[in-house]
Amino acid sequence: MNEYIRPHRNSAVLLTIDTQNDFTLAGAPAEIDGTAEAVPQIQRLVETFRSQQTPIVHVVRLYKEDGSNVDQCRKSDIESGAKVVRPGTDGAEPVAELKPSTGVRLNADRLLDGKFQEIGPQEYVMYKPRWSAFYRTYLNDFLEVRSIDTIVVCGCNFPNCPRTTVYEASERDYRIVFVPDATSGVYERGVQELENIGVAVKKTEDAIDWITK
Repeated sequence: MNEYIRPHRNSAVLLTIDTQNDFTLAGAPAEIDGTAEAVPQIQRLVETFRSQQTPIVHVVRLYKEDGSNVDQCRKSDIESGAKVVRPGTDGAEPVAELKPSTGVRLNADRLLDGKFQEIGPQEYVMYKPRWSAFYRTYLNDFLEVRSIDTIVVCGCNFPNCPRTTVYEASERDYRIVFVPDATSGVYERGVQELENIGVAVKKTEDAIDWITK
């Protein structure tokens, strides 16, 4: 891997994407296949980044009851009463395995206002209104202020939000690590396409070895 795309562990951040109860738990209203199975690997990454005092950002969706902030493809369902990641509900919360403590709850008003919520040392939550964690958010500013140049991506659901976030990170010249066994919805061609744009693809064990060197 050449120096322009080689990930830097000393200036990295872990992004967990949309690993929320409504997308993860069995029988949840918007359950995404494979997400529950990815949680143990995501948990290992989160715990390792915490132990290394390396920044973590949990990226979440929040769908207002009136549907005013919802993607066009999902708006009619929310307007018709579907309760998916509704602010203030348990379904909108990150899965328990990823929280630093059981008492942590999302501050929906703060998040919907575009602000980051600090939930632990070097650990934050942010809201994204669409597929990418960079679209209409302050993520790029957050990273630049902290001199972060490498992002590690995992979570739910590869064809949509993780994949789009990776491409928009690449557009901004970030160095990128993608962890396929800690992400739901992964398919072989998609991984090959990420490698073609310089993404370092590492399984959980390899990513942990890399960040702890």
